[in-house]
Amino acid sequence: MSATIQTPDWVKDAVFYQIFPDRFASSARVEKPSNLEPWTAPPTVYGFKGGDLLGVVEHLDYLVDLGIKAIYFNPIFQSASNHRYHTHDYYRVDPILGGNEALRELLDAAHARQIRVVLDGVFNHASRGFFQFNHLLECGAQSPYLDWFTVKRFPLNAYEPNAKPNYGAWWNLPALPEFNTANPQVREFIFNVATYWIAFGIDGWRLDVPYEIDDDEFWREFRRRVRNANPDAYIVGEIWHESERWLRGDQFDAVMNYIQTRAAIAFFGAETLSSLKPGGGYDVLQPLAAGDFAAEIERMLALYDWEITTAQMNLLDSHDTPRFVTMVNGDTSALKLAMLFQLTMPGAPTIYYGDEVGLAGGHDPECRGGMPWDQAQWDMDLHAYVRAAVQVRHAYPALRRGSYHTRLAAETSYAFERIVGGDRIMVAFNTAQTPATLRIPLEQSARDARLVLGDGGSVSANLEGDTLVIQAAPRSGVVVTLG
Repeated sequence: MSATIQTPDWVKDAVFYQIFPDRFASSARVEKPSNLEPWTAPPTVYGFKGGDLLGVVEHLDYLVDLGIKAIYFNPIFQSASNHRYHTHDYYRVDPILGGNEALRELLDAAHARQIRVVLDGVFNHASRGFFQFNHLLECGAQSPYLDWFTVKRFPLNAYEPNAKPNYGAWWNLPALPEFNTANPQVREFIFNVATYWIAFGIDGWRLDVPYEIDDDEFWREFRRRVRNANPDAYIVGEIWHESERWLRGDQFDAVMNYIQTRAAIAFFGAETLSSLKPGGGYDVLQPLAAGDFAAEIERMLALYDWEITTAQMNLLDSHDTPRFVTMVNGDTSALKLAMLFQLTMPGAPTIYYGDEVGLAGGHDPECRGGMPWDQAQWDMDLHAYVRAAVQVRHAYPALRRGSYHTRLAAETSYAFERIVGGDRIMVAFNTAQTPATLRIPLEQSARDARLVLGDGGSVSANLEGDTLVIQAAPRSGVVVTLG
């Protein structure tokens, strides 16, 4: 651990599960308005399906069985959008989700199962329905909240179709007025919201587009306030690129690791990459061979202090991207390999709801479909594989806290070793369509090698002097303990 940088220790042991609240599960205990979309119908841009927080409570045991240790929720506060990034009231959980009482029940039930809860903090912009902006709409230049936003001229054209907003708005979207965070009252409002929910019992914040608040001292103060409220709180930013500026120990603990996401799609899905443009923050991907993949992973791991690296939020996809399985044209072997990879890498792996059962989906809104609870629709083999891989991560400290060493990178073969104390784990991949013999040189001799995970028939793992020899099945990942 760095002498100066500290991240929450629990994150290193966590496997996250990302939940889009409107689409995961619906409880009969939460009264709903009418005009909801059918759960199984294709998702639409504006439609609501009626998922809620008590529905999550009723499926927590499913997450426990999967091995989940933390949940990241997309926004849950009152909003006029199904994704709830258009915040109306930062102190009120959306009534369609069950209100504040449902969050209280969820936190108590999750914590009783040793599951942490991280909420999405949308602090760069609010919405037209946010009280202070609505006040500005009603009162114009006479509103006391004028300097909460950046107004260019009056009257505000917040509802004029196809007109560029005459006030600061995120990506010029009139529904998303940007906060003027140079205003001390606005800063204090955001800090108070952050600490209120930490005191309520949440375990951290995922920060939406935090780079849009281009003010390091703002985020330093945000960290001070949050950590004073809970020294164990996790602060992770949605930044898609290299993020050294924010990861020096005084702002965020981690970012969403889309660098690793892109590399994993391009390597494990090299033969089946979709022509579908990924969207979001990355361009069309080109296939990667093992050598280039290894170089990119090594570059990524060298970006930050090791303490930060072990707290990164690793992911294969999210609500902002097509689902991994769609990015590889339905190739579940690629999804299995990538899932094993992220579950054995430094950092906290994150499973986007439904990926573990094969839920597919292209660009938003397709990637936000309803979670299928009819197991007849599940890829049961995939689910069993993901569950087994999660258990392997939990079983071996080296996979959560160990150092990382590339041991093999040639064409379609890739292997790395992780070591902590006397715990040594080798993770190897054969991405070819044919069986392969992987000969992996060991820099430190071993007395024995034991196969603990192999996909459908990795033949063997044996030592030949200081070389680990793995007979690997086609398109398989292998985990071996070395003693």
